[in-house]
Amino acid sequence: MDQLLFLTHRIPYPPNKGDKIRSFHILQYLCRHFHVHLACFIDDPADRQHTALLETLCASSCFIEHSPATARLRGLRGLLYGQPMSLHYYRNASLRRWVEQLLAGGAVRRALAFSGPMAQYLQPYAGAGLRRVIDFVDVDSEKWRQYAAAKDWPLSQLYRREAQRLLDYERDVAGQFDAATFVSAAEAALFRLRAPQAGARVSAFGNGVDTDYFSPRRDYACPYPDGAAALVFTGAMDYWPNVEAVQWFVWRVWPALRARLPELRFYIVGARPDAAVRALARAPGVSVTGTVPDIRPYLAHARLAVAPLRIARGVQNKVLEAMAMGKTVLASPQALEGIAASPGVELEVADEAAAFIVQCERLLAAPDNAGSGPFGQAARRRILRDYNWDACLAPLGALLGVAAQAPAEALP
Repeated sequence: MDQLLFLTHRIPYPPNKGDKIRSFHILQYLCRHFHVHLACFIDDPADRQHTALLETLCASSCFIEHSPATARLRGLRGLLYGQPMSLHYYRNASLRRWVEQLLAGGAVRRALAFSGPMAQYLQPYAGAGLRRVIDFVDVDSEKWRQYAAAKDWPLSQLYRREAQRLLDYERDVAGQFDAATFVSAAEAALFRLRAPQAGARVSAFGNGVDTDYFSPRRDYACPYPDGAAALVFTGAMDYWPNVEAVQWFVWRVWPALRARLPELRFYIVGARPDAAVRALARAPGVSVTGTVPDIRPYLAHARLAVAPLRIARGVQNKVLEAMAMGKTVLASPQALEGIAASPGVELEVADEAAAFIVQCERLLAAPDNAGSGPFGQAARRRILRDYNWDACLAPLGALLGVAAQAPAEALP
């Protein structure tokens, strides 16, 4: 097999949050077709234990310890050099030297960078006979633009600057690399508008779901006390769009919903809840779990899965996973970008607070809709039909020279 360099901004295991789910399945796919050389950052000390597994899969590997606090200070150098802060956040001399040494031998002729800032390690190799593909995943510059619109000065000004500098960088990378990919057709179309000169190189491949793992046919012990009627939100709870989503729900939707249905509980399930999220547990009926060993029981026994995101980019794995579990999902329009699902058939949609209240009441009042009713059954069928990982990754394989897909094999 040919050799390939795979660069990721975060260790691609375990697949327990959005970017790691995508990078893990990409790695799993690549390892069936190439001798993979993996380089990545570790920003959570708990993830160090997984390096041994990844080393057994890859031809070689480089793991760089990455302190978010130190990286944030390093990111400020971007202000001095007129560059994106994101670029300096992920700049590391040891990783650069490792890549240089690996590519110096000339045996590695293909490289995939996962997320925009990782492209900086491949930029020096234009014209070197190295096929370079960048998986931006989302249009990150647009995310910063949304942050700027939602924040007060001075953060709004800082984020607006980052949005413009990062867009300039994304345009440069897309123009230099052989191909640039995104997680959805909508993200790809948005980037073509922002960078029309790179349009011919831009394409998309979506996320899949491990439908055997996220299966409603397994038995899960109920995590809710006394089998309480629960709404659930899942996600990394130090990620600001998730934080903003649950704050909005608790402040704008929950009081009216709780007044009408006092037995109802709202569970916020996800790792690293920040202080703003933990404070929400003071509201009656709201629970913040922090890290849990398995989110599936919380999904399996919830009456509804809610995804009230106001700011979102790309594809929300939390929605796909709940659908795979056969749950009725109530989501904002922003949370459904890039997801092929029919509102009113496979899930429900609400935008403003009043609509969320009405839809929650309606869905909870109909026993055949809540839990795993017709909505959930239709959602599961949609996931089985359209969200197989091998099928989703085939376009990426074609860009990297994979002639045909091999049968899937699951990692431990």
